[in-house]
Amino acid sequence: MHVVIMGCGRVGASLATALDRMGHTVAVIDQDGRAFRRLGSGFGGSRVVGVGFDRSVLSEAGVEHAAAFAAVSSGDNSNIISARVAKETFGVEHVVARVYDAKRAAVFERMGVPTVAVVPWTIDRFLRMLLPDGIATAWRDPSGTVAVVALPVHEGWIGTPIAVLERAVGARVAFVMRFGTGVLPDSQTVVQADDQVYVAALSGTVTEVAQAAAAPPEEND
Repeated sequence: MHVVIMGCGRVGASLATALDRMGHTVAVIDQDGRAFRRLGSGFGGSRVVGVGFDRSVLSEAGVEHAAAFAAVSSGDNSNIISARVAKETFGVEHVVARVYDAKRAAVFERMGVPTVAVVPWTIDRFLRMLLPDGIATAWRDPSGTVAVVALPVHEGWIGTPIAVLERAVGARVAFVMRFGTGVLPDSQTVVQADDQVYVAALSGTVTEVAQAAAAPPEEND
């Protein structure tokens, strides 16, 4: 398939090179022609100098027949504008924009443009490396407000209704992995041995939620 990439920084160049090696046709757009040096001599795609949201530039990059478009420049505004032009004007099916501002990412998601919120994602990766025994985030919304995390549930919760666990930890159970299968809990679901419980919680409350789940239930629960 044909892919257009706006931005030839380290991420854009690496993405373009990887796609080229996989046999896809790739066009890379950047305002600075010197940025294309990152692609290396073995890159078989095209290089287009210009602004990524300029329609003539996009046309030169072959956006009309592109199956995917990635906006990965260093500017949030440029990324979202070019992504919207690719999606709304040229009808590119798969469009994604890199965004540093998590609040903007949430707005862009509501506009129908998928985003990669770099800061929340990077923080999660650092936490996984720095705290290997800590709480790993399985998913986070683009604004960074809500996180889905796997809870370390104390064995004392086995046999307890999910609803009781939710009230005790102050978070909603999103799903349970049971014997390798995802289970959506209902009013009849109870915690079983070896369950992996995933909850949706506000990002700032994850530590408290995890501590409550790791402790045995109180008698009045």
